[in-house]
Amino acid sequence: MRTGEPLPAVGEALAALATGLWHWDTATGLVTVDAEAARLLGLPAEQVSLTEAQARARLHPVDWNEITGVIQLAVAEGTLAEVRIRVMDEQGRVVRVVRSRSKPSFDRVRKAYRLIGTLQEVTEPTPGTPAGRSAVTGDWRRSREAFLLDAGRALAEARSTQEVLRVTANLSMPGFSPDGLAVFGVSGDRLTIIGHHGQQRGTESPFSDMPLDTDYPAAEVVRTGRAVYLSSAEHYKARYPLTWPLAERFGRRSWAFLPLTVAGRTMGAWMAAFTYPVAFTPDERSVLATVARMLAQALTRAGVAESERALTDGLQRTMLPRLGPQRIPGMSVAARYVPTGGGLQVGGDWYDVIPLPSGRFALVIGDVQGHDVRAAGLMGQLRIALRAYASEGHRPDAVLARASRFLHGISDEDPADPRFATCVYVEVDPATGVLDIARAGHPDPAIRLADGTVLTRPTSGGLPLGIDPDADYPTTRLTLEPGETMLICTDGLLETGGHDLDSGWRRLRVILEDHKGDLEELADTLVQAVHGPSSHHTTGPLADRREDDIAMLLLSREGGGCGCGDAMTVRPPARRSVLTVAQAEPERVAVARQQLRELLHDWASPDQVDSAVLLLSEMLTNVLVHTDSDALLVAEMTGEVGGRRLRIEVTDGGDDLPHKRRPGELASSGRGLVLIELLAHAWGVEPRGEGKSIWFELYESVNGSGDGSWSP
Repeated sequence: MRTGEPLPAVGEALAALATGLWHWDTATGLVTVDAEAARLLGLPAEQVSLTEAQARARLHPVDWNEITGVIQLAVAEGTLAEVRIRVMDEQGRVVRVVRSRSKPSFDRVRKAYRLIGTLQEVTEPTPGTPAGRSAVTGDWRRSREAFLLDAGRALAEARSTQEVLRVTANLSMPGFSPDGLAVFGVSGDRLTIIGHHGQQRGTESPFSDMPLDTDYPAAEVVRTGRAVYLSSAEHYKARYPLTWPLAERFGRRSWAFLPLTVAGRTMGAWMAAFTYPVAFTPDERSVLATVARMLAQALTRAGVAESERALTDGLQRTMLPRLGPQRIPGMSVAARYVPTGGGLQVGGDWYDVIPLPSGRFALVIGDVQGHDVRAAGLMGQLRIALRAYASEGHRPDAVLARASRFLHGISDEDPADPRFATCVYVEVDPATGVLDIARAGHPDPAIRLADGTVLTRPTSGGLPLGIDPDADYPTTRLTLEPGETMLICTDGLLETGGHDLDSGWRRLRVILEDHKGDLEELADTLVQAVHGPSSHHTTGPLADRREDDIAMLLLSREGGGCGCGDAMTVRPPARRSVLTVAQAEPERVAVARQQLRELLHDWASPDQVDSAVLLLSEMLTNVLVHTDSDALLVAEMTGEVGGRRLRIEVTDGGDDLPHKRRPGELASSGRGLVLIELLAHAWGVEPRGEGKSIWFELYESVNGSGDGSWSP
């Protein structure tokens, strides 16, 4: 072209550059291409208008979806839309790759996109070259940013060294993914291999333990803190001739060795090896360096977490007893400890089984306030102190009183962070099943009767340990009958999953009553119900879902229905509850009423249950008002469902036998026996040496009529 001649038409210039024009209007759904663009799409070289379906048929389906996304992004950013598109023939084969550049716009009135752009063929790059490793569609830098976001998220979620290595091995870098990886660590003055991928097991042995002054890329990286990039085998051989024979047999052609640096300290090196030549452009080096930094952070977090787990596992093994195969004559014990509260895997919960000098044994379960290192340390000291006091032969109340003074004393060493502990101490006589229970601010024990009915056993208690060094801890005596099982636990078993104490007990009662396996299976079932997958179906009413550690002990006295050995087949039909109401404890009348309702939880007639509770209250109140002695309550239910008999007997030390009176309308007392005669099916008063006993019976009525029909 001579100076001063007019420029050629745009169409002629584009045709000379093998560049086609195209126009797409989404409102009409038509794509118009000129002759050159038609040729690039595999059509006759002439201008033609295509429908969107016809145009889509000429392109790779993945690339068509890419076009849509790029157009929307370009409109939002006000930039050009550039994509690489694979053109397909009728047999679905790729015939060429074209690059499209367009300026899209959006018509808000028609709610449609309008694009005018160019198509130009690009040479298919040779595999292994930087161009060949570029993404076929989309922008390489955008792909890199998406990759780094995904890699960072995956490495941040890894919780162990092996998981970090597995995530790293599966990273698919944009356009140049390595097929061999190795992570080196430092131990003293030696270079070690933490993990590797892409090599056969055993082939890492020459590199697993070498001095840091070895002429090896990873060792140099650790010494200097600077990355080493080797783009060819010749480069490797020339720079590291001594260790090249070790690397040669792997058949790799490019290597990148990068420092793993955390807080300015080089903790190791990362090797990425490739089976094809890599030029290691600035962009590629940037990606590798970013991955190395994220890998170093992930390995550091995983190492700290594994160290904490090793520490807490050791604490757990040291501080919690192993029940082992010990045998308690006539009884079985099962225990569980489950850390669930996050952070340290051992907190302040503990349990213990202590042989006593008397031939009896003690069960202890407790919870030191807090879930940290100090709580775990105090728990260990308190457990040792309790074991020492128990081994001296002290009774339960004295053991807890001494333990409270001990904890109060060591808590004074840190006045800014005082701690207390809740605890239940149970002294067990295996021969008789007698349980002497002292309680310090801890949940009451629960008893599963031989027929599967579960009752909470209210016991006397004092303040949590460590609050008042002079606190008293009264003892409650219960009897574990043959076939019965006692559960004592920390509040984690009750409250995990958003439960309070009441709803937590209701959840456990269902499990205890329905279970038919042995004692170990029952322990596993309880843990799974509150902490396993099924626990998501039994969440409680509280919005706060914080979890706490779980510790529990199960004690069964052998007999029908205890679940001590084989799975239970028959449950005995008898239920029995015993309770003492002292003159100084009138509030235990309410406890007795609640226990009776629990005993009669499946009684057919609610009216009869109300009658039984009313009569029991009258009998106990009569003892407290008209005598100076304590009242002993024995409630027993026998028979088959639908025809059971309830017998309630209250014994006291008074000699005066009760008699019916005719109180006036305004009298405040004197109606006890009148009510018993009206509501009970049978009743009576019997002298008992020193004292007397008054009893009544109710017979279960399925239809609720209370007609008294019953046969022994």
